[in-house]
Amino acid sequence: MSRAHPTSWTLRRRVAVLFAVAGVLLGLIGGLASVTAVNSNKNLDVILDKTGPMRIAGQELYSAYLDQETGVRGYALSRTDANLRPYENGVATELRLLAQIEALNDEHGTAAIRADLAAVRERSGDWRQTVAEPAIAAAKEGRPASGTTGTDRFDRLRAAVDRLQADILKLRNSAVAAARRTGSTLVTLMAVAAAVVLLVGAMLMLLLDRLVSRPVTELAEQVRQVAGGDFERPITSSGSPELRALAADVDGMRRQIAAELTVVRDARAEVLAINAQLELKAEELTRSNRDLEQFAYVASHDLQEPLRKVASFCQLLQRRYAGQLDERAEQYIGFAVDGAQRMQRLINDLLAFSRIGRITTGFKPVELSRVLPEVASQLEARAGADAEITWGDLPVVEGEEPLLTTLFVNLIGNSLKFRRPDVAPVIRVTAEPDGDHWKINVRDNGIGIEAEFADKVFVIFQRLHSRDAYEGTGIGLAIVKKIVEYHGGRIWLDLDVEQGTSIWFTVPRAPETEPGAKA
Repeated sequence: MSRAHPTSWTLRRRVAVLFAVAGVLLGLIGGLASVTAVNSNKNLDVILDKTGPMRIAGQELYSAYLDQETGVRGYALSRTDANLRPYENGVATELRLLAQIEALNDEHGTAAIRADLAAVRERSGDWRQTVAEPAIAAAKEGRPASGTTGTDRFDRLRAAVDRLQADILKLRNSAVAAARRTGSTLVTLMAVAAAVVLLVGAMLMLLLDRLVSRPVTELAEQVRQVAGGDFERPITSSGSPELRALAADVDGMRRQIAAELTVVRDARAEVLAINAQLELKAEELTRSNRDLEQFAYVASHDLQEPLRKVASFCQLLQRRYAGQLDERAEQYIGFAVDGAQRMQRLINDLLAFSRIGRITTGFKPVELSRVLPEVASQLEARAGADAEITWGDLPVVEGEEPLLTTLFVNLIGNSLKFRRPDVAPVIRVTAEPDGDHWKINVRDNGIGIEAEFADKVFVIFQRLHSRDAYEGTGIGLAIVKKIVEYHGGRIWLDLDVEQGTSIWFTVPRAPETEPGAKA
């Protein structure tokens, strides 16, 4: 079974192993510290609760023996019971103190103290039997005490008490030394624990620096180079596996962006080449249109004179030979006069169409509320008494007033021309804001336009009806479209109306325009 190499460990695994080792070490240190603390507490208990009271009891025991000796001497001299009381109290105190020392010298005590206690009891009993009790008995009987004073026995008793005190002091010093050792051990363990913590922190900082901080800085620098335009620069990382995976993903994204950028650059080059070709075509088309307009203007202007002559001579023939020719000849002359007149109207419309944009007075604020009354006045004869031409609050727009007047004359004139039989024409002009333009609507209740002819009606010389049904050259709406486009707007046919015709067009707003009052 294969084992993962440490260099392939993830950052999380490395940190987990580091903290696990630190946890084990700190756990061991904590266990040793707990054992040491328990031993320290035991030593402190021996010092404070054992040897301290034992030493005090030993000193009091020494005083009790002195009281006994003093009481025996005093009673032997005075033979009064009051002088015997210190002896009796000393015996009681001796028994209590010996029992106390023996109780304190439990499993934490020493065999030497137990031997010392046995020696003190033995020599105390020997002194009382051989010295104190015989002296008390002799004093009670009124006879003199024996010649021995018992000084040597009492000295041996005091020596036994001194050995007891010395052994108690030795036990205390041993406990103090042990307490000091446990204290030193605790301090050492704390220092080791602090060292482990510092070491873990240093290793963690080193780990983060080598696997995260520096690799992230290097990765960020590589990304900045790519963002600066060096798309061919590979992105790599020497950090943790997570950062290496991230660098691989970012490099994959870089390669994809570089590939797409290459495609975009190629497409851009193609677009630039196509744009250059389109610009050349546009220049050629502009020049061709300009030449065509010039040709149309010149041709129309030059055709006026011979056409006037043809029309004039045809009319002279018609007047001079009226009644002298047969019916067919007069019909032919009538056809010639009518054709010449229609040709004149067509040439005049062509001249008007070609002049749009060629002869200009410049754009100025135009109040549409003043243009519509002029238009209504020009169309008064065609409208008749039954026509109704109304408009709402109209704005001030930016444009040429003569062209805008021509625009409304053609639109409203068409509404009057294409009226429904036996129905009075109703024409309504309204306006509404549309960003930096105004949307103008001209709507009527006439015969309307079929949806299939929505674009055809704005093409020059396009007629939807025969010349016998409706007069005209079929250039009116083409002139309207050219005027609108010359003003930077657009025009379209509203196909959602159920009856009549509704035409919308846009014209630019004039600076700080306010809707005008109704005419």
